[in-house]
Parts: sequence; C-alpha cells; structure tokens
Amino acid sequence: MAGSLPTAVELTRRLIRFNTINPPGAEEAAAHHLGELLAAGGFAVSYHEFAPQRTSLIARRAGSDEAGAPLCFTGHLDTVPLGAAPWSVDPFAGEIADGKLFGRGASDTKSGVAAFVAAALQAGKEAARGPGLVLAITAGEETGCQGAFHLAQSAAGLLGPAGLLVVAEPTSNYPLLGHKGALWLHALSRGVTAHGSMPERGVNAVYKMARILAKLESWRFPETPHPVMGRSTLNVGTVAGGMNINSVPDRAEITIDIRTIAGSDHARLRALLTAQLAPELDELETVLDLGSVWTDPGRGASSEIFAALEPLLKERLEPRAAPYFTDAAALHLALGGVPTVILGPGEPDLAHQTGEFCRVAKIEQAVELYRALIRRAGALQG
Repeated sequence: MAGSLPTAVELTRRLIRFNTINPPGAEEAAAHHLGELLAAGGFAVSYHEFAPQRTSLIARRAGSDEAGAPLCFTGHLDTVPLGAAPWSVDPFAGEIADGKLFGRGASDTKSGVAAFVAAALQAGKEAARGPGLVLAITAGEETGCQGAFHLAQSAAGLLGPAGLLVVAEPTSNYPLLGHKGALWLHALSRGVTAHGSMPERGVNAVYKMARILAKLESWRFPETPHPVMGRSTLNVGTVAGGMNINSVPDRAEITIDIRTIAGSDHARLRALLTAQLAPELDELETVLDLGSVWTDPGRGASSEIFAALEPLLKERLEPRAAPYFTDAAALHLALGGVPTVILGPGEPDLAHQTGEFCRVAKIEQAVELYRALIRRAGALQG
C-alpha cells in the first residue's frame, strides 16, 4: 500500500477538481473518494449526510487502549463561491506554477485535509501502536458548520473520545490555540408607510434603523480584553430598507456580525444589545451562535504541541488565536472540551480570495507537522 499512496500535493489537486462550492456543497463525491483511500489504508470509514449529497465522513484507526484517547483531525470539503472577479487560472484544475497550487479551496481547506489524510495513511502501524486516529471530514462548514453539528449531535460515541483535536484551517502552518466565537444577528425596524410627498403621515423605518446604526458604530463591549484574542468585534454586514423612492419605508433591516473572545456570554451580550438599541429596534433574531474555542497555554497539551512542532518550524512559538470560526466550535464540545489546535498549510489571507492558492512547500511541511503530532499523540492529552 505504501508505494501507491498519493502525496498530499496530488491529493489536494484531486480534491480541488471536485466542485464543492457551497451552496449547494455537493461534497458526497469528494467524501467517497477520500473514504475509499482511507478504507484501503486500514481505516474504518462511515458516511453521514445531513442533506442529500451533503456528506461528511468519519475514518477511524484503532490504537492501543493503554496509550490514551485517539488524536482527532478535522477539515471541511466545501468551499465558498468563486466571486465576481475573473480568475486567471481554472479554479477547478489544481494547476501548479511557481511553487503555488491554485484552485478554489486550495488554502481553505482542501490542502489541510489532503495533508492530514496523507499523514494518517503514512503513519500506518505507528498510529496503531499509539492512541489511534479519528478523521472527521465535514460538509457544510462555510455556512455555519452544519456537517460538524450533525456529527456532534448524532448518536453518542460517533466522534469520541479524543485526546486532542487538530483543525486543518489555514494558518500557514503556525499552530493556533483557539478561535473567536461568532454571533450573527438580524435586526429589524418597522415603520408606517405613506406617500413620499406626505412623510409626516408615516413613520420612516430607515430613520429608525439609522439611529440603530449610529449606536452600533459607537458600541463598546463591556468586557476585559483577552490576553491573546484581544477584543470582541462588531460589523454591520448588510443594510436594506424601503420599497421605492416616493414612499415612506415601513421596514428596514441589517445583519450584524459579532466575533467574541473566550469567556464571552452570548445570551448576555444579546440582551445588552436589545436594551441599547431600544426603542428603534423591533426584532432581533439570532442567525448563528458559535462559541469561542481556547486551549490555555499553561495546559500540558499546549506545551507538548509546541515542543513537537518547534523543531520542524525552526522558531519559538507563542500563543496565538484565529479571528475566524471553525468546525471546532461544534466538535470540541462534543469531544468533551478537548484541547484544540488549529493548524493547516493554507494561507489565511488567501481564504475566499480570487486566485486562491496554497504553497506546495507548505503542504509538504504540513504532512511532517501532522506526523510529528501523531508520533507524540499520547503525550498531547490533558
């Protein structure tokens, strides 16, 4: 089997050729391609659909019970749309030029998935002598982690236990000890319509929303900044209102994207916002509610992770966190709040960009980093 294993670069190119733009996603074919490789490599593979063709997979390689809980890798197969700007290369060809592998999903996260699948297949008997491996490869991450939540909320024992969760999101191979949470809200203000020539007979919902926007622009979070994550952030992403130019608008709406630091209480934050935006606010709906993930740098697992990776990265590592959310928001809780590290070969600044690419050398390095974690898996727990 060893001689026929695809390299991580080859596997990344193959995954890019599956069009998994979300929506609609259609990750089924890519998931089965990986599942067949892993099954041939001695993994027990199962497929899990949260909707037609929206397929996640779990691949498990049993280890020694005495070595502790398995090491769990996760990454997603779906990608964002191509965007309006034209690409200079075919986004589904996996072309390589100047040491860069181009394509939608090259950084986010098909290179990461390919790298940990390659590492897991190469590990073989080495993984079996340790605590074993679990690979959770998900669908639907880009639109709210549906596949991960489906796995987390399925029958008990589907995922766990695990001693460490490794998330293959783009970090340029620098290990991050967590990520911010996400609270997405939809705010609505209502008014009374009237003819545009007689605005005094109506109530302008856009004016109400403008006052809400002014309050949001000056909003300050009532919390102490996190030593690594910094402060929570708030962004108004969309604004809509009115029917036509000569009518008083009776409806206006916005969407709010809040990214929260470790320790933030989303329910309390929502209640504070509701009170602050009164009386102009008529409705506030939660669109997405994902908690932050954080592994304390003083925890034994963190120091072991850094010790395993520093010789390969040839630098002194320091605690850092990601501003974006990942499937860990669903999976690390399902695994009992397991220590988590976000580590992938993709470039964070290239995720979702036109002309997305991943450096070939980073993909090859990621395999070595993942192999180092597999070798040290027993010590990475706790």
